[in-house]
Order: sequence, then structure tokens, then C-alpha cells
Amino acid sequence: MAEIIQRDGTWTFDGDTVRIVPGGKAHPVRQELGETAVPVQAVAGISFEPDRKGGRLRLRLRGGACPVLRAADGRLKDGADPYALTVEKDRTGVAEYFVDEVRNALLTEQVPEGPVDRFLLPGPALPVSGGGGDGTASFDGESVRLTWNWKAEESKTAGGPSVLPLSRITGVRWLPSIGLEYGYLRFEPVEGAVSAPPKYDAYSLALWGISKKEHTAVLVAAAVLMRLPGTRALPAAPEVAPALAKAAEPAPAAPPAGDHDTLLRRLRELGELHRAGVLTDEEFSAAKQAVLRSM
Repeated sequence: MAEIIQRDGTWTFDGDTVRIVPGGKAHPVRQELGETAVPVQAVAGISFEPDRKGGRLRLRLRGGACPVLRAADGRLKDGADPYALTVEKDRTGVAEYFVDEVRNALLTEQVPEGPVDRFLLPGPALPVSGGGGDGTASFDGESVRLTWNWKAEESKTAGGPSVLPLSRITGVRWLPSIGLEYGYLRFEPVEGAVSAPPKYDAYSLALWGISKKEHTAVLVAAAVLMRLPGTRALPAAPEVAPALAKAAEPAPAAPPAGDHDTLLRRLRELGELHRAGVLTDEEFSAAKQAVLRSM
């Protein structure tokens, strides 16, 4: 059996299953997902990426095998990726041995690298909850419940919590906050897509990117997704591509007036959250500096 124990987590491999246990200080997404058993038939490959501090062990799954990766659609950061492990400098040899053991098993079992036609991992345990921003989403296997907090718009809070039975949901999409663009967890009801922005949509959580905890909304999306008929996710929204492109571009020397207005509004919102006690001094300072750098 191959095993590697790190502060970031513990991975073991018995020839059939890679068992992943996140560390106590791992990203909230990994902690909430908990222990994960990955059958070798779900693995497309494994690699060790060395760097000056040690490196990263990365398990690559076959397309469609994991509901969390399906819901995330490539938007999980390394820290939140359940299938990545930070390796300390004195354990690089163990990591390389672990890679060899898994690769040998893939060759022996002749596991194809291509996608699968069904989920091979069980996904988040039920009930599951997550999110932040203007509320919290929970799912018990039968219904999604969106509970609003004091930061939600009146158009949401006036009607109380939103409850959507699974039979009324046709799709789900999760998008994390990217740069100055807010994210969301959005459910599409059978009546059709809602055109209102997520902050006004009673079937959406608005995610502001202030806390890592907000990323746990992807676990709710994954749990719902794997129980939908056809297990499909909604296609990326039209605004996703511009947001990603904007995040990748270097900041302009002199943003247009409209961009300044957006940045100033963001600063005001952060100030309000800090004064209300939602943000700690450290969180407020880090978020403020990020906005100021964009200006």
C-alpha cells in the first residue's frame, strides 16, 4: 500500500482505491466534502508537480466521473481541488513513489483515459449546505432551500425562504466570484430561466467572493446535479467568458469612468460589510487592497 501523510491531507492507495482525507486546515470545500474514495476506474492519470517548496500531487479524473468537478466546470482553484495535495519538500520521494504505484495499477487494469457515461463517485453526503453572500443553500435529496440573510435584496426576503422540489429543477449552475465580478449559485425552474440578475432572483444565491466558505455552494450544485434526470449542468452563462477574459488581462493604466464607478461601489460595499462586522479587519484590508490595485 502506498501512503503519503501531509499537513494538507493524507492519500492512501491499496491497488484499487485512492482514499483522500483532507487536512484540518484544508480549503472549506475539501473539508465539507470530507473523505473521498476514488476507484481506480475513475482515474485518468496522476502526476507530481515539483517546485522549490516541495510540489503538488495531482489526481486527474476521467471526464464525468466526479459530480463536484462536473459542477465546478474547471473553476475550482488549486486550494479547493479535492484531487490536489500540497507536498512538503522532504516528502517528494514519497509522492513520486505514490505516482508510480497508481500508474502501474492503471496499466495493469488497462483503465481508459476517456470520459465515462455515469458518475463513478458518490458526491457530497446529504444533507448538504453551502454558500454565503446573500444567503445559504441546502439540499436534502428532495428539495433545495434558499435561506436569505440580512444582506439579501428585499425582492428575495419579502417572500421568505425559497423552496424548490427536485422535480421542479431542470438545471443548476455555479460560478465563483472572479475579480470584480460577483458569482452565483443558480437553479433553473421548470417554468424557464429567470432573466433577473442573481441578486434579485429568488432561485439564486449571489456570491461575493469575500470568504472561501462561499465556494461550498459548489457542493450543493454537485449534489443536485447528480440527481437530475440526465445529470446535466446548465451551459456557461454568456457573462462567464468576458469575466474570465477580464480577469486574465493586465489591469489598464487608466480605467474608463464606468470601471471606476464599479470599483468605488465595490469599496463602499466592503466598507459597509466591515462596519457591520461581517468582515474582519484582515479580510477587509485584503479585499480593499485588491480593489485599489485594480484602480
